[in-house]
Amino acid sequence: MGENIYKEAWDYALNEIHKEYKNAGKENDFTLWFNMEYESDTIDEITVSVASDFLKFQMQSKGNFEIVQEKIRKLTGQNKITLNVITKEKEVLDVSRENLQSSVSEENENSKKSEKTNTEKAEEINIKTKKEKHPLLSEKYTFENFVAGEDCKFAYKASIAVAKDPGHYKNPLLLYGGSGLGKTHLMQAIGNYIYENTNEKIKLCYMTAENFFNEFTSSLNGQKADEFHKKFRNNDVFLLDDIHWLNGKKGAQEQLFCVFEALHQKNAQMVFTIDRPINEWKEMNDRLVSRLKSGLAVDLNPPDFETRVAILQKKMEPLGKTINNEVIEYIAKNVESNVRELEGALNRIVEYADLMDEEITINTATEVLKDFLTTNNNDNISIETIQKVVCENYGISLSDIKGKNKGKKFATPRMIAVYLAKEMTEFTFSEIGNEFGGRDHSTIMHAHDKIGDQVKFDPSMSSKIEALKRDIKDFKKS
Repeated sequence: MGENIYKEAWDYALNEIHKEYKNAGKENDFTLWFNMEYESDTIDEITVSVASDFLKFQMQSKGNFEIVQEKIRKLTGQNKITLNVITKEKEVLDVSRENLQSSVSEENENSKKSEKTNTEKAEEINIKTKKEKHPLLSEKYTFENFVAGEDCKFAYKASIAVAKDPGHYKNPLLLYGGSGLGKTHLMQAIGNYIYENTNEKIKLCYMTAENFFNEFTSSLNGQKADEFHKKFRNNDVFLLDDIHWLNGKKGAQEQLFCVFEALHQKNAQMVFTIDRPINEWKEMNDRLVSRLKSGLAVDLNPPDFETRVAILQKKMEPLGKTINNEVIEYIAKNVESNVRELEGALNRIVEYADLMDEEITINTATEVLKDFLTTNNNDNISIETIQKVVCENYGISLSDIKGKNKGKKFATPRMIAVYLAKEMTEFTFSEIGNEFGGRDHSTIMHAHDKIGDQVKFDPSMSSKIEALKRDIKDFKKS
C-alpha cells in the first residue's frame, strides 16, 4: 500500500476529464462531482476518498467513479484495476477505532479477529457467489426501490410478472407515459431481475431507440448488416427505451419489425417504452404498431401526493440523512409533474445543506427551491386554465372552444389551445381530445402539428404563443 503506482495515471486521467467537462461548459459539475483525493494503491486497486457519504452516493449514481476507472484502465492497460472509495468521515472513525484497539491486549484482539458468526460467513459466501451486474443496466433500478402508487400499480405488477416469467407472460410489454414517470426504471428493473435470477449465459440487450437507430445507420455505411442482425436477433431479452424516437424513421422501423419477428419466434422477452399510446404516433409502420400492441400495454401516470411523499422518503434512505416531514411535504406539494423533478428538487436541497453544513429546514427548502420551482411552473397547469386564457384572449366562450363550429374565429384559438395543452401539460392527445368536446386523438395531433409548424416559421405566431404561455402561468398563480 501507499506506493502510488498509479498516481501519475490518476492525475492525467482527471486532467483529461476536466478538459472534457470544461469544453462542454460543465466545469462546475466537474469541480463538484469529481472531488476525490488520491489515498493509496496496490497493483490491482486504487483507494480514493471523498468528503461525505452523501457525495459518495451521488457520485456513484452519476457513474463518475466508473468514468475515472475506465480512463485509468485505458491509460495503464490494466483491466483489473478497481476503485475503492472511502469517506473522510469513515477514515476518522477507523483511526479512532485503531487507537482504542491498541489499548486492548494482543490476546483479546486476536480472539476478536478470529470470531466470526455464521451470519457473517453466509454473507461472505453470498458476496463471492453473487453475479456481477449487467454492464448495460443500472443497479439502482430495481423493483425494491420503485415506489408504486395507485396510478402506476398495474404497470409495476405487470413488470414483476414479466420478470418472473420472461417470454411467456404478455410478451411484449409496452410501458407508456410522460417523461420522468418511471418507465426506464421498470424496464431496467425487469432486466436486472431476469439477469440475476437466470443462468450466466443469458443474452440480454438494453439500449435506447436513438442508439438502435445509430447502429442501424452505421451498419449500412460500414456494410456490417450481418453483425447488426446477429446482435439483436440472438437475444433472450430485448429492452428498447423511448421507441417514439423512431417515429418517421422508416428504415429503422422496418429493421425493428424484423428483430421483433425473430425474437418472438424464439419466445425472447421484449419490453418497450414510449411517451404516449402507440396509436398517437402517425408515422409508425403499421405492421410494427400491430406487433407492439399484441402483448400488454400499460401506462404510468403522475404520482399523487401520498405517493410523492413516499418516493421522497425512499430516496432519502441511501443518503443516510433525515428530513422532517414538513420539508418532505413542501417538496411533494410543489413538484407534482414527475419523479425526476421530485428527485431533482430533493437533491438540490440536500446538496446545499451538505455543502453549506446547514440543517435542512423548511426555510432552507423554500429559499433553495425558489428558482427551481419558478423554472418548473408548468406543473399543475390544467387544460381548463389554458382554455379559459385562450378564450379570454380571443373573445370566445368555453362552449365555443369545445364546440364543433369550424369557422376561423373558433378553429384557430381551438388549435392554439390544443397546442398549448400538449406543450404545457403531461396529458396525452387522447386525454386532451376528451377535454375539447370528445375529439379523437388524430384530430388533436393534427391541430398540434399545424400550430407547431406555424410557430417554427411564423414569428408573429411564435410571439403569440409565448405571450399566451405567460398569461397562463400568471393565471395559475392568481
